[in-house]
Amino acid sequence: MPRRVDGGEQPGWRWGPFTFRLPFYHTGIAWPEFLQGIFVAGATGLGIVPLLTLYFGLSFEEAVACIFIQSVLISSAPIIFGEPFAPGWVTPALPLALAFMLATDGEENAIYGSSLEKIQIMTAVSLDFAAILLLLGVTGLGKRFIGWLPAALKSGIILGAAIAALKRVFLDDAPRFLLKQPITTTVAVTICLILTFSVPIQKYKLRWRPLAVFTGLGLLPGFLIAAAVGPLAGEINYEVDWNVFLPPFDGMILKPPFEGLYNKISPFAIGWPPPQMFLQGLPLAVMGYVILFGDLITGAEVLKEAKQDRPDEQIDIDFNRSHFSLAIRNALMALFAPFFPTQGCLWTGVHVIIVQRWREGRQAMDSLYTGVSSYYVFGVPLLYMCLPLLTALKPLMGIALSLTLVLTGFACAYISMAIPQTPIERGVALLTAVSLVVFPDPWIGMTIGIAATLILVGVSRPPVADREESSG
Repeated sequence: MPRRVDGGEQPGWRWGPFTFRLPFYHTGIAWPEFLQGIFVAGATGLGIVPLLTLYFGLSFEEAVACIFIQSVLISSAPIIFGEPFAPGWVTPALPLALAFMLATDGEENAIYGSSLEKIQIMTAVSLDFAAILLLLGVTGLGKRFIGWLPAALKSGIILGAAIAALKRVFLDDAPRFLLKQPITTTVAVTICLILTFSVPIQKYKLRWRPLAVFTGLGLLPGFLIAAAVGPLAGEINYEVDWNVFLPPFDGMILKPPFEGLYNKISPFAIGWPPPQMFLQGLPLAVMGYVILFGDLITGAEVLKEAKQDRPDEQIDIDFNRSHFSLAIRNALMALFAPFFPTQGCLWTGVHVIIVQRWREGRQAMDSLYTGVSSYYVFGVPLLYMCLPLLTALKPLMGIALSLTLVLTGFACAYISMAIPQTPIERGVALLTAVSLVVFPDPWIGMTIGIAATLILVGVSRPPVADREESSG
C-alpha cells in the first residue's frame, strides 16, 4: 500500500480531474464505519423499494437490482472520482419528485398514468439534472447562480419539499403505508425525530459518548426498534425461508435480475422520453440543483472546520470536480436505474460521523478516504445480496420510506424558515412552497414564486462578501 507523505494527499490513480483509490490498496479498512455501512446505508436505500414496485411495475427482486446499481454509483463518488464527502441522495428533492411524477390534472387523472411514462419522466429529469451539473461545472457558474438566487425563492423551494414530504406520508400514501402499520410507523418516526432533532438529546450526547455513537447510527435505531414493536402490535409478520440456510446455501445469495430490469427501465430498451418531458422536468431539475448546492457548501464547511486537527492529510475540495462527477453519475443512473434524485453529493449525518472520527487522529482513521470507502462497503452493497435478510426486511420497507420522508420534511421545514430575513420574504416563501405542491406542473409553481419575489420583495444585489465568494 502506498504510504501518504505527511501533509500530502492520500495516494491514488489520477484520471483527468478525478482520483481513483483502490480499496485495500490505496485505502485500508475502518471497521466501525464498515459495519455501520452494511446495515445503515443498506437499510436506508431499501426505503424506495415500495415506490419502485408500486409505480414502476418492478418485481421485488428487480427493485433491489435497481437500488443495487444506484448504490454502486453513489459509492463511486469517493472511490472512483475521489470526492471527499460521504455521498447520498438529494433527499429534499425526493418528495418534490414524487409530487411531480404522481401529479393529476383537474379531473384527478394521472398526468403520467402508466409505469412506462413514470420511468421516462424520471429518466428525463435525471438527464436534465446531469446537463445542468455539467454546464455549471464547465462554466464555473454554480456559485454565481446560487449567490444571486433570492432568499425568498430559495426558502420556498425547500419549504415546498417539506410540505410535499409530509403530504405524501399523511395524505397521499397513507392508505398504502401509514394506516397499514400505524403503531410501528409512529414508534419509528418518534424515536428517529427525538434522536436526530431533540435539543436535550443533542446536549446530552456531548457529555455521553455512547449516546453520541447511538444517535450517529441515523435511521437504524428507530428502524430496529420498529422491527421489534411491529410483531407485538400485530402489524408485521416476518416470513423467512429457513431452508436457504441448508447446504449448498444457494438460496442465501440474491442474483439480481439485471437483464429483466434493463428491459423494463432503460431508455435503450423502452425508448427515450419525448422532448416535452425534458421541458416539463426542467424546473424540478433546477430545484434539485438549488438543494444540492447547499449540500456541497455544508460538506465543505464540515471538512474545513475539521482539517485543522489533521494537518497530516491534505483534503482537496473542488466544486467543479464535484459537478463533473455528479453529472456522470446522474447520466449513468438515468440510463440504467432512473429515479431522480438518488445521486447527490452528501449524506450529512454520515459525513459528520466519519469526519468526527477522522479528526481524532491517524491512529483512529488513517485517511478520510479509508473511512468513507469503508462506510460504503468499498462500492459493493453487500446487504442487497443477502436474500434471507432482504426477505426479513421486506415488511419494514414502507416504514423506511415513511421515516425518510418525515425526517426530510422536518429538516427542510426548519432549514427553509431560517433563510428569509423579513416577514414579506417568509410570506413569499410560503406562497411559493404551496404553489409547487398544489399545481401539477412545476413551471406554474416556479413562475408564481419568481413573480411573487419580483413584485413583493424586489430585486436586490447580495452583500459584497457574497458577491466576492460567488465569483471566487
